Amino acid sequence: MSLTNRITLSIKALQELGIPQIALYTYYQFGLRSGLFRRYTPAQEPAGLMNTKTLEISNGLVRIPHRVTLVEVIGENASSLLAEANEIDKGKFRFFGGPPQDFNFLVPLPLEHWTKIALDHEKSGVEDIKYLWEPARFTWAYILARAYMLSEDDNFAEIFWREFEAFVDINLPNLGPNWVSSQEVAFRLIALVFAFQVFHKSKASSMERIERLGLTIAHHATRIPPTLVYARAQNNNHLLGEAAGLITAGLSIADHPKAKQWQDLGWYWFNRALQTQISTSGTYIQHSTNYHRLMLQIALWVFNLRPEFPRETLDRLAIATRWLSTMLDPQTGRVPNLGHNDGTYLQPLTSCSYHDYRPVVQAASLAFLGETLYPAGPWDELPLWLGISDQDDFSPGDSNDRQPLLELHSVPESHVLVRNPAVQSWALLRTARFHARPAHADQLHLDLWWRGLNIAQDAGTYLYNASPPWDNSFARTGVHNTLIIDNLEQMTPAGRFLWLNWAQVDVLEEKLAEDARSINLVAEHDAYRHLGLIHRRSVSIELSGTWVIHDQIVHQGIGKMRNPGGNTSSHQTSKNTYRVRLHWLLPDWSWELGENDTPDQRSLRIRSPHGWIGLQVEVRTGNTDHQAELPLIQLVRAGESLLDSSSVPLTSGWVSPTYGYKIPALSFSVEFVSQLPMAFESRWDFPADS
Repeated sequence: MSLTNRITLSIKALQELGIPQIALYTYYQFGLRSGLFRRYTPAQEPAGLMNTKTLEISNGLVRIPHRVTLVEVIGENASSLLAEANEIDKGKFRFFGGPPQDFNFLVPLPLEHWTKIALDHEKSGVEDIKYLWEPARFTWAYILARAYMLSEDDNFAEIFWREFEAFVDINLPNLGPNWVSSQEVAFRLIALVFAFQVFHKSKASSMERIERLGLTIAHHATRIPPTLVYARAQNNNHLLGEAAGLITAGLSIADHPKAKQWQDLGWYWFNRALQTQISTSGTYIQHSTNYHRLMLQIALWVFNLRPEFPRETLDRLAIATRWLSTMLDPQTGRVPNLGHNDGTYLQPLTSCSYHDYRPVVQAASLAFLGETLYPAGPWDELPLWLGISDQDDFSPGDSNDRQPLLELHSVPESHVLVRNPAVQSWALLRTARFHARPAHADQLHLDLWWRGLNIAQDAGTYLYNASPPWDNSFARTGVHNTLIIDNLEQMTPAGRFLWLNWAQVDVLEEKLAEDARSINLVAEHDAYRHLGLIHRRSVSIELSGTWVIHDQIVHQGIGKMRNPGGNTSSHQTSKNTYRVRLHWLLPDWSWELGENDTPDQRSLRIRSPHGWIGLQVEVRTGNTDHQAELPLIQLVRAGESLLDSSSVPLTSGWVSPTYGYKIPALSFSVEFVSQLPMAFESRWDFPADS
């Protein structure tokens, strides 16, 4: 990148991110490079740990559920819980909610101070440091705690203590990759405190082990304040998680000289984070369903510890709970894979899968709305552990009493959601107004669901830290269900997690018919304003169940030239022709192309578990010279073309349900070169209920 481009991007970053965040991040970098943070967080050798004062760990921070109640809630899932706990005994852990993998706490030797690793990630010894961090979060300890309470088997407590000792023997304070991120330190601290609340009465919990745990909690708490400046610069879940870690430490080792300081510092930033990171519409600052759930999980944990939340904090959490609750698929509890998904599940205190959001929404609804949203089920275990499920004055919502008419939910700054309960179908249209860093370049992406199946889906994340093309590549425009013009990104990629020149959406129409039997939704974004173009998308639905999505590219006058994609379009000509690609990402099912397609109309059928689903795409153009290319249709699965031997991107035709995992999907696209105006019409037809 040229010096001129770097200066231009730096100025733009300053404008969009703001001086305070840039200044905080600059100070963090100064602290790393100057050695300041190394002095604030000195390495602790084994010999120096022996003469430390014994710290008493507080009991009663978790309201342990009665075994009888726990057995009733877990029900038929008891055997799978015990099996998962026994996997941990054998060195297996389900990273990011996926299948079991081998895990241990080995890190590269000799141990380097964490600041050296922060400056040179190759010193971590792995391509993606998250694979070291995930087991070191001690998320598996919650599985053991649940199994211990269910079975009353001391072996599960012994497994925890054995793995805890293995970790602290290898990962000395402030040395090695597991001390690089204060958020990772905070999440581990929370898990350790929770585990003690459950295991402290077990025969496996010797006084020596408990004393060592108290010391470890203190080391973790001490690590967080020096680099809180980084979390403040990020102003996202890092700040929230680290604040929760400090509150937890201050309450759990209350006789530590810094306990009150930790708790006060954590309480201040915890409330400030929630009050500034959640918008008045309930949208979380990171534009991610997974991080939105994490935010609620952190808030629920602190609510368990110290429920006297300020009114403004409770108000923001209430609207944030509503935001997430409206997005759940009613049959599965799943949500669109919107934005970053790093596989985080802070406290897996449930038998529901990683992808089922009902446990957190149920608990947050009880805590912050004063109501239950779902009937009794396995999602009630989380609120049971958090002590918010034993109140009798809550009444279920009336979701089951709704009439089978169309519903429209509009969330400023985030999305518009349309539901058709009559045919068990719904869709989410991405309509973001960014006031903080975007996660994905996904404006006007459409997620389409039917009978609990995600038909038109978001690719997810897969990996943050990997070699190209897998370096957070699913954040890009081309893998989303939207249009891309001349292969240009909607925004300027300025780093693995940084977009500049933010695209903004205007919602032009949200019309629900008076009889609630039809909806018309129209929105447009300005990502291609440098080309003098806008992308306008309309979504129409009738009670019968057919969805029609109309995409139009139109001139809005020639704007100031700039290139958000960082590359020059090879298809724009003096005749103002553009190459436009419409993309849909579909499940990996059997498929058939239409037999009677015309050059301007292409169709595809995919076979769902409930019958054939039809997608018909019609191209409409303003060309009059008949010299434009014919529409190009592509069907790609797992990085390979299914229609011919043409070269396609390796990242095409995949979906990542959680971090580090990708499964094949069908990437269906129609591409066209034409003068304007140009439009695509996508028609989705679903089989009648069988």
